[in-house]
Amino acid sequence: MNQVNPSLWTPSESQTENSNMYDFMVFAANRTGQNITDYATLFDWSIKDTEGFWDAIWDYCGVIGDKGDVILDQKDGRMFGSCFFSDSHVNFAENLLRDPDETQAMVFRDEQGSERSVTRKEMYDAVSQWQQALKDVGVDQGDRVAGYMPNMPETIIAALAAISLGAIWSSASPDFGVQGVIDRFGQIEPKVMVTVDGYYYNGKTVDVLDKVKDVQPQLKGLKKTVVVPFAGSSLDAGSLQDSVLEEDFVEAYAPKEIFFNRVEFNFPLFIMFSSGTTGVPKCIVHGHGGTLIQHLKEHLLHCNIKQGNKVFYFTTCGWMMWNWLITSLACNATLLLFDGSPFYPDGNVLWDYTTAHDCSFFGTSAKYIEAMKKGGLSIKDTHDVSALRTISSTGSPLVHDSFDYVYETIKEDVHLASIYGGTDIISASFGIGNPVLPVHRGEIQGPALGMDVQIFDDQGHKLVGKA
Repeated sequence: MNQVNPSLWTPSESQTENSNMYDFMVFAANRTGQNITDYATLFDWSIKDTEGFWDAIWDYCGVIGDKGDVILDQKDGRMFGSCFFSDSHVNFAENLLRDPDETQAMVFRDEQGSERSVTRKEMYDAVSQWQQALKDVGVDQGDRVAGYMPNMPETIIAALAAISLGAIWSSASPDFGVQGVIDRFGQIEPKVMVTVDGYYYNGKTVDVLDKVKDVQPQLKGLKKTVVVPFAGSSLDAGSLQDSVLEEDFVEAYAPKEIFFNRVEFNFPLFIMFSSGTTGVPKCIVHGHGGTLIQHLKEHLLHCNIKQGNKVFYFTTCGWMMWNWLITSLACNATLLLFDGSPFYPDGNVLWDYTTAHDCSFFGTSAKYIEAMKKGGLSIKDTHDVSALRTISSTGSPLVHDSFDYVYETIKEDVHLASIYGGTDIISASFGIGNPVLPVHRGEIQGPALGMDVQIFDDQGHKLVGKA
């Protein structure tokens, strides 16, 4: 125990033994024949036996694909030039669209309070229609499809349809200005752009099509713009060049079994962008297999997400946490999607929504928690948080007082995970939560399995484990 900084939360024996992390510990011990009885031993194995660990993660997480025989093709023991699963083939969308049944895949709430639910079968069928429509306008492996969209089901459906073909998805939030969109999408030359007519924010309806009209001429190679009706617009979608409403885009296609183009493990999946603070945003490309297996490891083991869990993260489609969130579908979890201001009509809106749906994983930013604290909100006094197991915070460091605030005003028995990673790794594996370890005030619990993270001072001395 950290005597200098005592724990704010420690998992009970029951919580530990019922966690996916504990289950994987048993799985790893049986698989390797090693005496893996605690997290420290598990982590040590994960960074020393790289091939054995990632091979085990593939199998434990149930990755759908052709694994092949090569787990790690390492050049001279170096990181650069090394390649994981070099003869494997996967499709990210195939893994997210598994088990198309009548269970909930997504629940969506907009700022006006309207809600709708999408089952896994409905999602699968919609992706099938979109895939056929995209294919018929010429979208193929390696083409780019861009989303200028809110955080809503249609965004995920369009993305998965493009990805199922082997096309590459990139997205931006509709609050981005014209130049911000051109700076990003202008570099990747999308063949199709998906957008909405408008969106809601802070009690206002904001037009999008007027901006789209200025963006379109700057996107070389753009063949079609698909407009998803959402919040209305002063413009008619038909006034845009080569545009079509979503309903008209897909109506000719009946849902059928989806063909998933299994591509090489490292084939491009997402194009993300740097912030653009030092010039035009730089493109950052992430692959099918690496994104999938890293997220599955984080969701199943470090976030303890299980089948049927309701998972929420307050994010826009311009932040990597949106890409991270949607992979929860591969865990057969239900996504709780929200688009709008987190403080309209008041600071309770996200908690009204998520607690009504028995959310077990609530993700947000450190700034949001700070704003809640300043607003004097005490969620445990106004909402039923009995289903809530994990609160995740990222985007900036979670300060000590915010740890206190969460445990004092939201829930005492909750796993608070301050996490960090980045757009460059499209994950939180540099520092992430751990359901079998205690939470200490103002501290990140540690690196994720398989991540040999080290911290150095200016003289090159390791600082890990030092206060």
